Amino acid sequence: MTTTLKAKLQEDLNTAIKAQDKLRSSTLRLTLTAITKEEVAGTEKRELSDDEILKVIAKEAKKRREAADAFAQGGRPEQAAQEKAEGEVLAEYLPKQLGDEELTAIVSQAVEEAKAAGAEGPRAMGAVMKIVNPKVAGLAEGGRVAAVVKKLLAG
Repeated sequence: MTTTLKAKLQEDLNTAIKAQDKLRSSTLRLTLTAITKEEVAGTEKRELSDDEILKVIAKEAKKRREAADAFAQGGRPEQAAQEKAEGEVLAEYLPKQLGDEELTAIVSQAVEEAKAAGAEGPRAMGAVMKIVNPKVAGLAEGGRVAAVVKKLLAG
């Protein structure tokens, strides 16, 4: 039997609780709560797939990064460090993010495809994003992807 990502998170939470790892246990607890909340959202309760769970984890990790930045700018380094540490715990469950070179290569290929299909200049942004998004789903943040697309379309 294959273990689902949710079951792995639950096991890791139990291990963290036994090891009295407060950071890991609180982060995993919050993440599992977010997953459960997503499962009961809508008209009927459902079981999330691993891909959907990865999206929830990615969203939680993004929240941690944004909060860490906000705390750092607000002159609260302790909270910023806490959020960053929680983000690192969550990053262990996410697929490895694409490096800048890999992302640029994928985007430039998509730009060529879009140009071949007749999309030119800044208006091609939507067409390029449609080609790129399925290829980089979960491997690069949308903001990063959009910035690379804009840069390559402008250049």
